[in-house]
Amino acid sequence: MDPDKYDGMQNAGGMAALSIIPMLIGLALGLLALAGMWKTFEKAGKPGWAAIVPIYNIVVMLEIIGKPVWWIVLLLIPCVSIVVLFMVMIALAERFGKGVGFGVGLTLLGFIFFPILGFGDAKFLGPKVLTA
Repeated sequence: MDPDKYDGMQNAGGMAALSIIPMLIGLALGLLALAGMWKTFEKAGKPGWAAIVPIYNIVVMLEIIGKPVWWIVLLLIPCVSIVVLFMVMIALAERFGKGVGFGVGLTLLGFIFFPILGFGDAKFLGPKVLTA
């Protein structure tokens, strides 16, 4: 066998190590966002563990921002869900005295903005009152 020829098996271990790195980075960013969401829920007077329960975390977030629970249906509709997600995150930011830009940040860069919201000095202003 010619040692100058490329043999994919020789680099298999190195390639496996390289594929683990993005996965670990993604896991770390996800845990950071989760910790921030946990603290955000606690600031709003809700149980922090609710942040780790799928679907229920959306229900709790809708309670925090004062929106009806049926909005979950809107989050299941393609394209509509993107607009509704931005609306939910902007409303969440407003409930903590932050602006629209912060809400957009929560939507696009939650792993940065949720820890800022949860561990920062933002105070929960109370749920928005539903109007007819």
